[in-house]
Amino acid sequence: MNDNQIKELLRNSKTIAMIGVSSEKKGEDKKNLKRKPANVVMKYMQDFGYKVYPINPFAEGEVINGEKVISSLDKISDEIDIVDVFRPSKEAIGIANEAVKKRSKVLWLQYGIHNDEAEKIAKDQNMDFVSNKCIKQEYQRLFQKSNPVFPVLRS
Repeated sequence: MNDNQIKELLRNSKTIAMIGVSSEKKGEDKKNLKRKPANVVMKYMQDFGYKVYPINPFAEGEVINGEKVISSLDKISDEIDIVDVFRPSKEAIGIANEAVKKRSKVLWLQYGIHNDEAEKIAKDQNMDFVSNKCIKQEYQRLFQKSNPVFPVLRS
């Protein structure tokens, strides 16, 4: 997918289901939670007007960046434009199938994540597919003309 296609995709999207948002571990400093990559990305995308649904079956009901954590994609009643994945590549196939059922427009696998079968599932359903790219970095690069390092830590 080229830069213009990604820019168009981000411009035409309003909702993101973020799979793999980190929850607080027992005894962990709350500040650490804000620094976890998925949580940094979630907050950033929220700051630019996206409605982000955090998904983590082990943290259902917790509140992260002001949003209640949901256990799975099918529990979201709204339409989801982008399913953004922060999970190992091997889990992408199952997530791709869930994204198809949800009729999402885009399956986005974060930096370091790729799965050929998940790509085939998405493309067979005319779903846009992005992999091995950070949605936050792409947004910054394409809309803010900056080339940041990842993750940008904000206190």
